[in-house]
Amino acid sequence: MNTFARTIDLLHRAMDTSVVRRQVIANNISNADVPNFKRTIVNFESELKRALDSETRRPALELERTHEDHFPNFRERDYRDVQIRRVLDYASTYNNNGNNVDPEQEFMLATQNQMAYTLFAQAAAFEFSQINQVLRG
Repeated sequence: MNTFARTIDLLHRAMDTSVVRRQVIANNISNADVPNFKRTIVNFESELKRALDSETRRPALELERTHEDHFPNFRERDYRDVQIRRVLDYASTYNNNGNNVDPEQEFMLATQNQMAYTLFAQAAAFEFSQINQVLRG
Protein backbone atom coordinates (compact mmCIF):
# COMPACT_ATOMS: atom_id res chain seq x y z
CA MET A 1 0.00 0.00 0.00
CA ASN A 2 1.42 3.40 -0.92
CA THR A 3 1.93 6.23 1.56
CA PHE A 4 -1.04 8.29 0.32
CA ALA A 5 -3.49 5.38 0.57
CA ARG A 6 -2.20 4.42 4.00
CA THR A 7 -2.43 8.01 5.28
CA ILE A 8 -5.97 8.43 3.99
CA ASP A 9 -6.97 5.06 5.45
CA LEU A 10 -5.57 6.01 8.87
CA LEU A 11 -7.31 9.41 8.74
CA HIS A 12 -10.57 7.72 7.74
CA ARG A 13 -10.28 5.31 10.67
CA ALA A 14 -9.51 8.19 13.04
CA MET A 15 -12.56 10.10 11.83
CA ASP A 16 -14.75 7.00 12.24
CA THR A 17 -13.44 6.65 15.78
CA SER A 18 -14.30 10.29 16.49
CA VAL A 19 -17.86 9.71 15.31
CA VAL A 20 -18.25 6.67 17.58
CA ARG A 21 -16.65 8.57 20.45
CA ARG A 22 -19.13 11.43 19.94
CA GLN A 23 -22.04 9.00 20.19
CA VAL A 24 -20.57 7.43 23.34
CA ILE A 25 -19.98 10.81 25.00
CA ALA A 26 -23.51 11.93 24.14
CA ASN A 27 -24.87 8.73 25.69
CA ASN A 28 -22.76 9.26 28.81
CA ILE A 29 -23.99 12.84 29.20
CA SER A 30 -27.63 11.89 28.66
CA ASN A 31 -27.36 9.27 31.42
CA ALA A 32 -25.46 11.42 33.91
CA ASP A 33 -28.34 11.30 36.43
CA VAL A 34 -29.28 7.62 36.04
CA PRO A 35 -28.45 5.64 39.19
CA ASN A 36 -25.76 2.97 38.75
CA PHE A 37 -25.10 3.97 35.14
CA LYS A 38 -21.52 3.24 34.12
CA ARG A 39 -19.89 5.45 31.52
CA THR A 40 -18.46 4.01 28.35
CA ILE A 41 -15.11 4.90 26.86
CA VAL A 42 -13.76 4.26 23.37
CA ASN A 43 -10.52 2.31 23.00
CA PHE A 44 -8.86 2.53 19.61
CA GLU A 45 -5.75 4.69 19.49
CA SER A 46 -3.65 2.62 21.89
CA GLU A 47 -4.38 -0.60 19.99
CA LEU A 48 -3.67 1.12 16.69
CA LYS A 49 -0.33 2.34 18.04
CA ARG A 50 0.59 -1.19 19.12
CA ALA A 51 -0.27 -2.52 15.68
CA LEU A 52 1.74 0.19 13.91
CA ASP A 53 4.68 -0.33 16.27
CA SER A 54 4.64 -4.06 15.57
CA GLU A 55 5.40 -3.30 11.91
CA THR A 56 8.71 -1.64 12.73
CA ARG A 57 9.82 -2.99 16.10
CA ARG A 58 10.87 -6.53 16.68
CA PRO A 59 11.65 -8.00 20.08
CA ALA A 60 15.28 -8.06 21.20
CA LEU A 61 15.11 -11.84 21.24
CA GLU A 62 12.86 -13.52 18.70
CA LEU A 63 12.49 -17.21 19.40
CA GLU A 64 12.92 -19.76 16.64
CA ARG A 65 9.91 -21.99 16.03
CA THR A 66 10.90 -25.61 15.50
CA HIS A 67 7.37 -26.75 14.76
CA GLU A 68 4.44 -24.98 13.08
CA ASP A 69 2.21 -25.67 16.10
CA HIS A 70 4.51 -23.69 18.42
CA PHE A 71 3.39 -20.20 19.36
CA PRO A 72 5.66 -17.38 18.21
CA ASN A 73 6.79 -14.80 20.78
CA PHE A 74 6.16 -12.04 18.25
CA ARG A 75 3.41 -11.58 15.72
CA GLU A 76 3.20 -8.57 13.45
CA ARG A 77 -0.29 -7.04 13.47
CA ASP A 78 -1.99 -5.44 10.53
CA TYR A 79 -3.33 -2.03 11.58
CA ARG A 80 -6.41 -2.65 9.43
CA ASP A 81 -7.49 -5.41 11.80
CA VAL A 82 -7.75 -3.03 14.78
CA GLN A 83 -11.38 -2.42 15.68
CA ILE A 84 -13.05 0.40 17.61
CA ARG A 85 -14.00 -0.94 21.04
CA ARG A 86 -16.49 0.44 23.51
CA VAL A 87 -15.47 -0.34 27.09
CA LEU A 88 -17.55 0.12 30.25
CA ASP A 89 -15.76 1.88 33.10
CA TYR A 90 -16.63 -0.15 36.18
CA ALA A 91 -13.63 0.98 38.21
CA SER A 92 -14.69 4.51 39.13
CA THR A 93 -17.61 6.17 40.87
CA TYR A 94 -18.42 9.86 40.61
CA ASN A 95 -21.79 10.14 42.40
CA ASN A 96 -23.14 8.53 45.57
CA ASN A 97 -25.80 6.80 43.47
CA GLY A 98 -23.23 4.57 41.74
CA ASN A 99 -23.12 6.64 38.57
CA ASN A 100 -19.62 7.47 37.35
CA VAL A 101 -20.36 10.16 34.74
CA ASP A 102 -18.71 13.53 35.41
CA PRO A 103 -20.58 15.91 33.07
CA GLU A 104 -17.76 18.48 33.06
CA GLN A 105 -15.24 15.85 32.02
CA GLU A 106 -17.58 14.55 29.32
CA PHE A 107 -18.07 18.06 27.90
CA MET A 108 -14.30 18.54 27.85
CA LEU A 109 -13.87 15.18 26.09
CA ALA A 110 -16.56 16.20 23.58
CA THR A 111 -14.68 19.42 22.81
CA GLN A 112 -11.38 17.57 22.41
CA ASN A 113 -13.06 15.00 20.19
CA GLN A 114 -14.59 17.69 17.96
CA MET A 115 -11.22 19.42 17.61
CA ALA A 116 -9.56 16.10 16.73
CA TYR A 117 -12.22 15.36 14.10
CA THR A 118 -11.70 18.79 12.56
CA LEU A 119 -7.94 18.23 12.50
CA PHE A 120 -8.35 14.83 10.81
CA ALA A 121 -10.71 16.30 8.20
CA GLN A 122 -8.27 19.13 7.46
CA ALA A 123 -5.38 16.68 7.17
CA ALA A 124 -7.36 14.55 4.71
CA ALA A 125 -8.27 17.65 2.68
CA PHE A 126 -4.59 18.63 2.63
CA GLU A 127 -3.56 15.17 1.36
CA PHE A 128 -6.08 15.40 -1.47
CA SER A 129 -5.02 18.96 -2.32
CA GLN A 130 -1.42 17.74 -2.64
CA ILE A 131 -2.54 15.08 -5.13
CA ASN A 132 -4.58 17.71 -6.97
CA GLN A 133 -1.53 19.95 -7.31
CA VAL A 134 0.56 17.11 -8.67
CA LEU A 135 -2.10 16.17 -11.21
CA ARG A 136 -2.53 19.78 -12.37
CA GLY A 137 1.20 20.54 -12.51
